[in-house]
Amino acid sequence: MIPYKKILSTIFKAIISCSGLIYIFWKVPLKETMTHWSMNMVPWVVFILFLTFLSMGIQANRWRGLLLEDGKKVKFRTFYAYIALGYFFNNLLPGGFGGDAVKTISFGKRFSQTAQSVAAVAVSRIMGLLAMFLCFFIALPIVLSRFSIPDYYMIFIIACSLIALLSVFMFLFLDKIKIPDALAEKIPFIAKLQNAFSVYRHHKKAFLLSGLDSIWLQVFSILIHFAYFKAVGYSIDLWTITVFTTITVTLTMLPISINGIGIRENVQVSLYSTLLGIPADVVLASTLIGYIPLLFQAIQGAVVFVRLPKKES
Repeated sequence: MIPYKKILSTIFKAIISCSGLIYIFWKVPLKETMTHWSMNMVPWVVFILFLTFLSMGIQANRWRGLLLEDGKKVKFRTFYAYIALGYFFNNLLPGGFGGDAVKTISFGKRFSQTAQSVAAVAVSRIMGLLAMFLCFFIALPIVLSRFSIPDYYMIFIIACSLIALLSVFMFLFLDKIKIPDALAEKIPFIAKLQNAFSVYRHHKKAFLLSGLDSIWLQVFSILIHFAYFKAVGYSIDLWTITVFTTITVTLTMLPISINGIGIRENVQVSLYSTLLGIPADVVLASTLIGYIPLLFQAIQGAVVFVRLPKKES
């Protein structure tokens, strides 16, 4: 039975997403937005899908590396399949972390590595955020030399980056936290999870390589967002793309909407139209192209879901 609070939370998120979409399409009519789509965007869409495919492969490699020796026993294509499965559920469940839970539990049950798989996915998430924030702060001085960014965006990003950094240390030293005996006996998985996280203190190479994979993922993400604008005939410098993408992605991670829908569109239009003077219909046209790679990922995940053994799906 679905908890009452969960239902209310989902309804609230749906209202926020729908309200955001209604507002942006009232402000920027879809008919005007669609005029910027043409056959000229096809090569850029192909480029976007290619980078999306590579990104999924890097995510699979990062997850496999964080499973250490156990990861080497599992074929790379299996990790890729579960990455796709995660994206499939991310587009069905209200919240960007639903897919992580599904792919982690499904993979863990299949290979009896649930605790280490949970730890690997959590560390992957945090390292991805740290890579994104690192690129943000590298690009920020160049962007600020051209125009000013509202302080509330800056404060928000700084706060989130500090939380991500603290989370890494918390995970690495999770075994130092004393769990009450009663709780440990009732939920023995907690102790396994503590050990799974703390093991990375003794495998620095795997931990650092996950960071390197995360940086590559961020570079591809920047190039993908650059291609969104090229697809509609605009060229935005990579420094600005880096800063604005970080702001947008971080805001869409807030658990107030369904996978950032409605929030993403409004933030993008606000940033690029207000600060750069790009027409709102152009910005929205480029933003909506972002649903193409999401569909590409979800379709792959749907194929994996159909082919999973019944006991896993």
